Amino acid sequence: MSKDSKEIHKSHNVTVFLYHVVCAIKYRRIVIEENVDKVIKEVCSGLELRYDLYFLEVGTDLDHIHFLLQSVADYSVTKIVRTVKSIIAREVFRQCPEVKAQLWGGEFLGKGYYTNTVGQHGTENMIANYVKNQGKQDEYRQLLVGGEQLKLF
Repeated sequence: MSKDSKEIHKSHNVTVFLYHVVCAIKYRRIVIEENVDKVIKEVCSGLELRYDLYFLEVGTDLDHIHFLLQSVADYSVTKIVRTVKSIIAREVFRQCPEVKAQLWGGEFLGKGYYTNTVGQHGTENMIANYVKNQGKQDEYRQLLVGGEQLKLF
């Protein structure tokens, strides 16, 4: 399941927000098999129809799932992950009851997750230089340097 990212046009903004998300199976149990892969793929396709979420790549290992997904500014990363995890868990348990029997406590995925933003057009340094070099050089004022708090008073 591989696609290319694209600009998402809304009424007042255009965005290209890409996230790499990794979710581990509860207790790191090895439960992902072909039938579970099928359910995950179906759920991701369904989520694309219901939400402004676009799965560019989804991959599974025996005990965790990787997502490369794109979304809009309206959704926080927490909301995206919570939505994806909860709907996948519900459907895996419904369609693969043998998985639910292997995981006690009624949870498919662990509480934690890893996420990282994915740069489409450049690195952090490239973007910083782009911002710095906008407009006329003698009119540019650097307001904040990484990690330094802005002093207002």
